[in-house]
Amino acid sequence: MTILHILKTEPDEITRSLMDLVSEGEESTMFALYEEGADYEKLIDLIFEKDSTISWW
Repeated sequence: MTILHILKTEPDEITRSLMDLVSEGEESTMFALYEEGADYEKLIDLIFEKDSTISWW
């Protein structure tokens, strides 16, 4: 299974730990919305490519 993690803000230590637990043994990709110049077209492609998407606010 492939997982996409969408991050609205830079993750703190707890969020990173949760992401690691959820992704354990799976292929995962992070997409940072908080970074300047985020490529929203790439985000749409990733959403459709991955089996699961998790939004972290």
